[in-house]
Amino acid sequence: MEVVVSIAIGVMAGAGIYLVLRPRTFQVLIGLSLLSYAVNLFIFSVGSLSIGKEPIYKPGLPTDLAHYADPLPQSLVLTAIVIGFATTALFLVVLLALRGLSGSDHVDGREERA
Repeated sequence: MEVVVSIAIGVMAGAGIYLVLRPRTFQVLIGLSLLSYAVNLFIFSVGSLSIGKEPIYKPGLPTDLAHYADPLPQSLVLTAIVIGFATTALFLVVLLALRGLSGSDHVDGREERA
C-alpha cells in the first residue's frame, strides 16, 4: 500500500512540475493543481494508511492516546482541498481576464516567433 501511494505522489508531483514549467497559463494552472494534490496525498498518508478500518478509533485496543490515529492530517487535507479549489477558481478567472486583455495565453503574454 505504501509503495502505491508513494509512486502516485511521485508521479503527480513530477507531472505537476513538468506542467508548471510549460509556457501556457492553463498548463501552469493544471500543474499547480497536480502539485497541490500530491502534497495533500502526502500529508494524508502521514496520518496513517489502513484499508477497511475506522479512520480514528481502532476497536479492540485499549482506549489510550497511543492507539488513536492522528486526526490532524485529515483536517489539514480537508482544509487544503477547500482552499485549493477556491484558489484554482480565482486563478482561472484571472487567467481568462489576462487572455482577454493580451490576446495570448502565454505566461509572459507574447507568442513565440519562429
